Amino acid sequence: MTDAAPRLAAVAETLLKAPLPVRIRAWDGSEAGPPGTPTLVVHDRRALRRVLWKPGEMGLARAWVAGELTVEGDLFDLLDRVAGLLWERRPEPPPEEEPARAAPGRVRAVGLRAAAVRSGGPRAALPALPERFARVAAVAAPLRDPYARAAVRELALLARPWPAPPPPPEEAARRGGPSHTRSRDKQAIGHHYDVGNEFYERVLGPSMVYSCAYWSPGGTLEEAQHDKLDLVCRKLALRPGGRLLDVGCGWGSMALHAAREYGVRVTGVTLSREQAAYARKRVADEGLADLVEIRIQDYRDVRDGPYDAISSIGMAEHVGAERYRVYARTLYDLLRPGGRLLNHQIGRPPEAVESAHRIDEFIDAYVFPDGELSPLGTTVGELERAGFEVRDVEALREHYALTLRAWVTRLEEHWTQAVRLTSPGRARVWLLYMAASALGFEHGRLGVNQVLAVKPGPGGAAGLPLRLRTWGA
Repeated sequence: MTDAAPRLAAVAETLLKAPLPVRIRAWDGSEAGPPGTPTLVVHDRRALRRVLWKPGEMGLARAWVAGELTVEGDLFDLLDRVAGLLWERRPEPPPEEEPARAAPGRVRAVGLRAAAVRSGGPRAALPALPERFARVAAVAAPLRDPYARAAVRELALLARPWPAPPPPPEEAARRGGPSHTRSRDKQAIGHHYDVGNEFYERVLGPSMVYSCAYWSPGGTLEEAQHDKLDLVCRKLALRPGGRLLDVGCGWGSMALHAAREYGVRVTGVTLSREQAAYARKRVADEGLADLVEIRIQDYRDVRDGPYDAISSIGMAEHVGAERYRVYARTLYDLLRPGGRLLNHQIGRPPEAVESAHRIDEFIDAYVFPDGELSPLGTTVGELERAGFEVRDVEALREHYALTLRAWVTRLEEHWTQAVRLTSPGRARVWLLYMAASALGFEHGRLGVNQVLAVKPGPGGAAGLPLRLRTWGA
């Protein structure tokens, strides 16, 4: 029989409680869903087993990384349709409320709903599951809607979930002990950044800047990244002979720009050996070794202040909420009075109850282990508690969406090389992560902000002009 796709579509509509927004093609060649939409291709039953053994985003992500799920058509369109539907889902009805049997989006096709009605409900519509389906029963048990429970059991019959597929090798190893210790941070940074400099060259382009660019209409990625680096330098008021600490210096782009264009002496610190080697070679090739030093060093171990300015671009996301006060105070202590900090950091909207916030499983396992996002207000508050005076905040949300779309285009253009330089799974991780993140910035579910702060000098002097935003001219 070639009916896997219609059955999957019915299951999806039941669980989503809405019409299927994309087309599905299954391993047996069958198709279902609205024509003319992007197609989610399920190449193997293992994809369904992953969802059953790890319900939700993580199961789908593992199937994507393993190549068991692919997309035909516009990936951005598919993610937008599916994610938009999930974001707009209504809460489950209270337990005492009976689900409407004729409501749209319930299980239909393949006779499942009809069988349920004839035999007195979904639980009786399917045969009893053997012991090896105990996990499926555990997944289905919390569902209050009997049709949803039936959908999970139908999914189990399609998946034949034995045994549980192992995670793809690209998934980060389980991490024990307290988070954000020096050793654990180094391990997390290595997972993300030490995947090959040549791979990052294909994605980021010649600038080798892995953070939000600063776009002008009609500009290129390289121009936008140059303008972002220059924006940071101007906000920090860099001058020849001054000292700049670049925390999380990456491949050295900020350090090189500051030394070359503004004549400052730069110390760049990173925990990534591959980044440090690459940055040091760039410094030597440009003849700037007398101005730029690249260290493999934790920011907490920097002891040679005071600095005139500190740039932290896309690094604070790795610090962690519980360590952020240490981060802020460390940078404060490393600055001279009147020195400036430019903190460029991705943020998220605040939760109604912040303790309810949960770190994204896919990002934690495949992209940024132990990475954490905080609301802008939290970041500003921690900087102020450390003693900083926050003088300017510039939101660059739309700029990051444009940057991510440019990176996706580069990755797709260099796909064969990217796969050869890392692995098919790693390339798929970056494609999904960047495409989904672009949509997150476009829809306001993510933000990125440049916070300019000063360490007040004697008598509270900040040393800033009365009209601060002269850099925007």
